[in-house]
Amino acid sequence: MKFFLDHDIPEDIALLLRHWGHEVTRLRDVLPISTPDPDAWAYAGTHGLLVITCNRAHFLALANATAVYPGLIVLNRCRTRQAERAHLLGLLRRSGEQGLLNNINFA
Repeated sequence: MKFFLDHDIPEDIALLLRHWGHEVTRLRDVLPISTPDPDAWAYAGTHGLLVITCNRAHFLALANATAVYPGLIVLNRCRTRQAERAHLLGLLRRSGEQGLLNNINFA
């Protein structure tokens, strides 16, 4: 799968996704860090990238206002990074690519 990581996603998530064989594009590598959320969302959609963010409110509103989009994962902040990674891995295992694409998911 191809993911777009918002600026609030820790680097270890990018490393793990790559380790699991996924393609990862980080916002900070392709856009200015100050890019507004609608522009980041548009970039991900144009490039067919499933968005992972911790910014629940803004990206849920963007997803709900968009008819077709690659998908959204809202990563809930946990007490530990290990727990965050475990929740994401669990979601990926349960949902698979078809369960994530064009859907809103929470990890």
